Amino acid sequence: MAYSMNKFLARFLLFGLVLGSLVTSFQSCKSKRVLLKKPLKEHGEGYLLEKLSENQMDFEWFSARANISYINDKNKTDFRGQLRMQKDSVIWISFSPALGLEVARMKITPDSIKFMNRLDRVFFEGDYQLLNNFLQTTVDFDILQSLLIGNDFTFYDNNSFRASIDAMEYRLSTTSRTRLKRSLKQGDVPNIFIQNIWLNPENFKITRMNLKELGEDNKRLEVDYGNFLPAGSKLFPSSISFDLQADQKIILSIDFSRIVLEKEQSFPFRIPDKFSKIE
Repeated sequence: MAYSMNKFLARFLLFGLVLGSLVTSFQSCKSKRVLLKKPLKEHGEGYLLEKLSENQMDFEWFSARANISYINDKNKTDFRGQLRMQKDSVIWISFSPALGLEVARMKITPDSIKFMNRLDRVFFEGDYQLLNNFLQTTVDFDILQSLLIGNDFTFYDNNSFRASIDAMEYRLSTTSRTRLKRSLKQGDVPNIFIQNIWLNPENFKITRMNLKELGEDNKRLEVDYGNFLPAGSKLFPSSISFDLQADQKIILSIDFSRIVLEKEQSFPFRIPDKFSKIE
């Protein structure tokens, strides 16, 4: 009888400890949620937009090494790469196998894309149609630059965002984000995006973003950012994963290392004479 009573008491105490832990956890989450809601009640989405802007990467020159994994349906290819950027001007990427010489190089500006494949001895010079065909979606230079460094889009409006709390993170949502008129060129037709941005409530860095073009039901891009490291006075996401749902599924993962800011970079792109142009 004593043994049964002791066993009952032990189970009762264990149940009490588990229940107490759950109550404490629930109360902690509830308190944190109240704290997160307070600035939204006082200042609305403007508070989040201001904090997001304050904590974004700002640079003139950027360079980094990268390990890149590209998955298209069931095929996976791993590269090593080097990324160089001059803000709002040039994105330059060099691709190499895990061990070996460069196999491809790309140079992207706000107006053009140049791509060179050393293995097949071919090159391309043209507009963003090449990149959009590759990604099966529509991007411009500002979107591409922002996605690579974990910033919000620079030349797009912020007027239609709504703020909320989702899984203990801040969330900014809009169903009609468009490019600012002053950044549009004559003849441009602005895309309209449905966009969600999740922010870490402690450092206000973007942890996740999804993007969908209005009217393109089968095209959706989700980006996850992690492993934030100091870069200058701000934090930089050294681990980025792009998950693109379109006519086919594409997953692109990038792990950055050797991040260097404000060291002037060169962007060499010389096409050998014997290379053939892709039309």
